[in-house]
Amino acid sequence: MLSWDALPDSPLKPAADITQVFLDLGIRDYRAGARYLNRLPYGRTNSRIDTLAVLREGRGTCSTKHALLKQLGAEQSIDIALVIGIYQMTARNTPGVGRVLDKYGLDCVPEAHCYLRYRGERVDVTRELKDRPAPAIARFLHEEEIAAEQIGAYKVELHQRFIRAWIGANLETVGGRTFEEIWRIREECIAALST
Repeated sequence: MLSWDALPDSPLKPAADITQVFLDLGIRDYRAGARYLNRLPYGRTNSRIDTLAVLREGRGTCSTKHALLKQLGAEQSIDIALVIGIYQMTARNTPGVGRVLDKYGLDCVPEAHCYLRYRGERVDVTRELKDRPAPAIARFLHEEEIAAEQIGAYKVELHQRFIRAWIGANLETVGGRTFEEIWRIREECIAALST
């Protein structure tokens, strides 16, 4: 998976609301906007669907940061897709969650991750360039292109449906845990990424 520097350095032309917010921040091209979002800390905003909350609150998740870039790209006529992928989140491919997984005796839990697709390549602006030597997500179990508006309820519903099916297919792996327990462990993993 590539990072923000794989995106085009297309100059931002006056367009609509999202472009204007980036221009007001002194950001003059699309790649610079992606770099700016990359440098904001990981953390949930007060709204799952208000992508401009990323800029107001100075933090964002893979969903909100990438959806905001998708919207900026649409305003700038940049052909870029927003994708949701579900993968097995491990200590190796998601540094910071190992302590939580170890605590519950799990090797992994399914996680939904949003990223961009540009010119056929996966681009993840939430991944630090210095982390490139760390193993990236090797394989997605499910991928689909979504609209920016789908990062809220749709993403959660898809993710929860996938976890329910995963539990049914991996009864030994989950140690008899219910969906609610696995979801809580997954939430604990996400909280560990914000610290």
